[in-house]
Amino acid sequence: MPLPFLTADGVFDADDDGGEVLAHDDRDRWRRPYRPGPWRVAIAALLLLLSAFMLLSTMIVGAVGAWAGASVCLVAALCVIGSALRILRAGVWVSRTGLRRVGFFGTRSLAWSEIAEVRTVQQPVRWLGLPRTVQGQALMVAGHGGARLPVLLTDHNADFLSRAEAFDRAADMVEAWAEEYRPAAV
Repeated sequence: MPLPFLTADGVFDADDDGGEVLAHDDRDRWRRPYRPGPWRVAIAALLLLLSAFMLLSTMIVGAVGAWAGASVCLVAALCVIGSALRILRAGVWVSRTGLRRVGFFGTRSLAWSEIAEVRTVQQPVRWLGLPRTVQGQALMVAGHGGARLPVLLTDHNADFLSRAEAFDRAADMVEAWAEEYRPAAV
């Protein structure tokens, strides 16, 4: 069985039958055009570590026979695991049908036909999503009729803090998807 993640370019060798579409080649599936950043992964890893201790306490409390306490610990651990997974899933996702911004509490999808412009601008941005703002770059989406939509990416969020080149590549990828699938202006 070929392992495409072990090759340099991530595709199968030429001797493959070529009849199957790989998940990263299927443009109809939602995909993130960049990797999650180290801050996002570190926060999720710490939450998963915390949930491991919570599950251990669930087992100890359950062994003692306090089923109400064990069920509370189990529910709390499952909430922490769900939070870690949601943090890892947050970001910008693209497909042939449109653009999706996944946040911790909500998701918003836009069809490419609803988007007039995707561009990178210099503006004050939130540092790691906190109220503190710093000067930085943001990937903005404008709808038809001048409607401004929420900021998609910033160079100071959990994916791109101290990784300016990664932000530039991700912004270029989202802009390229927009150019490819957005209908021509009439």
